[in-house]
Amino acid sequence: MNGYLDMELLRFTTAGSVDDGKSTLTGRLLYDSKSIFEDQMEAVKAASERLGNDEVNLALLTDGLRAEREQGITIDVAYRYFATPKRKFIIADTPGHIEYTRNMVTGASTADAAIILVDARNGIIEQTKRHSYVASLLQLDNVILAVNKMDMVDFSEDVFDKIKTEYEAITEKLKLKKTYYIPVSARDGDNVVNRSAKMPWYKGDTLLHLLETIPVKENIEKLSFRFPVQYVIRPQNDRFHDYRAYAGRLASGRIKVGDRVTVLPSFTESTVKAINEGKKELEEAFAPQSVAVRLNDDVDASRGNMLVKSDDLPRIDSNISLLVCWLNPRPLSVGAKYIIRHTTDEAFGIIKDVYFKVNINTLENITDDKTVKMNDIAHIQMKTSKPLKYDLYAKNRITGSLVIINEVTYETVGAGMIVESLVEQTYSI
Repeated sequence: MNGYLDMELLRFTTAGSVDDGKSTLTGRLLYDSKSIFEDQMEAVKAASERLGNDEVNLALLTDGLRAEREQGITIDVAYRYFATPKRKFIIADTPGHIEYTRNMVTGASTADAAIILVDARNGIIEQTKRHSYVASLLQLDNVILAVNKMDMVDFSEDVFDKIKTEYEAITEKLKLKKTYYIPVSARDGDNVVNRSAKMPWYKGDTLLHLLETIPVKENIEKLSFRFPVQYVIRPQNDRFHDYRAYAGRLASGRIKVGDRVTVLPSFTESTVKAINEGKKELEEAFAPQSVAVRLNDDVDASRGNMLVKSDDLPRIDSNISLLVCWLNPRPLSVGAKYIIRHTTDEAFGIIKDVYFKVNINTLENITDDKTVKMNDIAHIQMKTSKPLKYDLYAKNRITGSLVIINEVTYETVGAGMIVESLVEQTYSI
C-alpha cells in the first residue's frame, strides 16, 4: 500500500436491541485500538461522572445527541472513522428500536458488513431477526453475530453454542451470505481488540482482526461499467476550442482508452478518446474515480445520461419493481406522483400498486394491509415518466437503488431497491 490514502476501506454497521451494548462495543473498539484523542476521553470521563456512572461509559463516544446520553439509547445513526495499519473503517452505529428502522436501513445501505449484537442472557429475540432481515434485504456480504455480555453468563461456552446454533437456522432461511460468530464482553474488552483469557475455548479471531481481514464487498470495479454523466465540460475559449468531455463518477466497473461505449438512452455508440483526472491524462479509470471522459465522436449527451460498454447494457424500463423503505411520517400514497432520483437522472414517478409490506417482527409478507407508513418496508410497483437505466440491486447497489422525493416539499420520503417484478419472499422463523 502507498500510505493512508491507498488503504482499503471497510464500511460496517452495528445493530442490536436496546441495551445489547452497540455503542459500548463501538466505544471499546475505538478505545482499545487507540483511535480516540485524549481530550475526547476526558470529555467522556466527565460526562460519565455527571450521569452518575461508576466507571467510564464508552458508549458516550458514539451517543452524541443529548437525548441519547440522557436515555442511554441510540436514536440517530452515528458515524465514526478510524484506521489500523491494515485498513480504514467507517462505522455506522445504528439504533435498535423498531421506530428507528429507517435509521438502520440508512446506516446499512452503504455497508460491507454488519455486526449484530445479541445479549448472551436473552439470546435470539425479535430484534435480532429484524436486523438480520434488513442485512439480507440490503445484500450485505458479511454478518458478524457478536454475542455480548459473556461476563454476565460466566463466559459459558454452552450459552454461546446454543445461540450460534439457533442463529444458523436464521441464516439459512434468510440466505445470508457469510456469517461469523464471536463471544465478547464489550464493557471489559474481551475478544474485541484483544483476545480474552477468560474464554480459552474460543479459537476464532477477535472482532478487530476479523474486521481487518474479511473481504470487502465484491470490488465495484469488477462490476459492469456504469458512468452516469454529471456535467458536460465544454470550455468556450480558443485554447480548448474543440474540447468536449463528460464528467462524472464511475458508479461501477472500469473503462480504458479505445473501449467502445454506448450513450443511453439515445443508444449512440462511440469509442473512448481520452480520460482525464484533473490535469492528468489516464489510460484507464475504475470505480469510484471521478473523471472526464472524451469520445471520438461528437455525441449528444448531458446530465442524467449514462455511458456503458456497448456489449454490456443495463436494463431500460419505466415500469420499476421496488422494495422500498418509507422514511416519511406521511404514508405512501398509491396513485400519487413523486420525484425519482436515480444516479444523476431525475424523473417523475407514480406509485401503481403495493404488492405487500413486510411484517418486520415475524418477517412475513402482509397482503391485506397495504398502508405503507414510516419505517415500513414494502414491495411496490412504480411507473416513471421516462425509462430508467438500471441494474437489479442484487447485482449493483448503486445503479439498483433510487430515492423518492415529495414533488411539493422536496423532502426525501423513501429509498428503493430495484428488484425483479413480483418477487415475493416469505420468511417464517
